[in-house]
Amino acid sequence: MADESQKPPDTAPASPPEAASDKPASEAPGEPLKGEVSRTDSPGAGVSATAPAEPRTEPPAPKPENPAAAQTATTSETSSATGQATPPAKPPVAAKPAPAAAAKPAAPAAKAAVPAGAAKPAAAAGAAKPAAAHPPAAAPPSGPTDPPPPADKTAPAFIASLQAAIPDSVKHISYWVGDWTIVVPVEQLLAVAKHLRDAPDALFDFCSDLTATDWPPRKEGRFDVIYCLFSTRLRHRIRLKVIAAENQPVPSVTALWPAADWFEREVYDMFGVNFTGHPDRRRILMPDDWQGFPQRKDYPLEGPGELLMENPLDWLKLRQAREEADIE
Repeated sequence: MADESQKPPDTAPASPPEAASDKPASEAPGEPLKGEVSRTDSPGAGVSATAPAEPRTEPPAPKPENPAAAQTATTSETSSATGQATPPAKPPVAAKPAPAAAAKPAAPAAKAAVPAGAAKPAAAAGAAKPAAAHPPAAAPPSGPTDPPPPADKTAPAFIASLQAAIPDSVKHISYWVGDWTIVVPVEQLLAVAKHLRDAPDALFDFCSDLTATDWPPRKEGRFDVIYCLFSTRLRHRIRLKVIAAENQPVPSVTALWPAADWFEREVYDMFGVNFTGHPDRRRILMPDDWQGFPQRKDYPLEGPGELLMENPLDWLKLRQAREEADIE
């Protein structure tokens, strides 16, 4: 008898492999992701065990008469829950034609029919209305307003004492934003200035500014020469104004207020005011041989044409030529 140890061991008959659907969900291998390498080399590895669905045998849903009203085919034609085919979508109901509009009454006889291609009337065509005529240009101002003082304002005592000391010396009194202004004749300028400097109730010992304004249309005189006076001891101010014509002499006040020296030179240089009695009346900003006065309102905006030069060297050459001509 052969040795029992040489017998192969009893092996249990191999049981048929269980389907993936029979295993618990935790043990069933999942399908590989797209692009993932299969876990085994067997041909069927990674393939879902679910049997493929049988091809569809029902006819396709009829197309609606209006393609624009068809629903977007984004949902499956079979239900994923039941596996049954979804009923075909009902074709949209065609919109009922609108009832014919009632015939409009004929146009009134007064409005004649416009033939085709003919120009429409101005009212029907919406023609633009003619532009309104521009108002005439306003006349240039003939001078400042110089408003009088209000009824509740009393003129300072030094103005009353000036009127009493020099009769007819004040032609007009003006008050504006807290400042007093007196207008005096050119002939009495020096007398009024001396009184305002020396009177005990005035004591205007400092000429803080001197300027001018140009009003060409004014017949009385085109220039307002304005003196801004200040009292360093009494701490009050006043504006003294004289009206002068283009070539009318205006006496210099440099003997009373030395600070007016360069102020008068500047007003002469820019406006051409004819100051007389000035110790050194000559231009202070423009060249000595400059033509015209730049701050006058009738001065050309681009300067005098014969002296309009962009290159400073040309100006120096012209000036040198004039000097040489004078020497010869």
